[in-house]
Amino acid sequence: MLTLALAGTPGAGALAPQSASKPRTPSPEARIDINHATVEELLKVPGMTGPWARRIIRFRPYRVKDDLVERGVVTGEVYDRIKEYIIAHRDLR
Repeated sequence: MLTLALAGTPGAGALAPQSASKPRTPSPEARIDINHATVEELLKVPGMTGPWARRIIRFRPYRVKDDLVERGVVTGEVYDRIKEYIIAHRDLR
């Protein structure tokens, strides 16, 4: 009976979808630029570690972010964890 009573209450199920959803993808402006970021900035990316951040910096520049996998800088597993949080800006000079 309690379940039926809660089901009819407005907002009773409103929290369930949010807790089950994954974190939002940041806007392009909020993503970390792998061509210009410092180690500290790269470490703000969820799933990033110090060794991976240093490798990303060492093998710069990148045309596109999937160059990280194509050039063997990070593994596919690491790339899948970080790809939504990074971008590869190129100098337009």
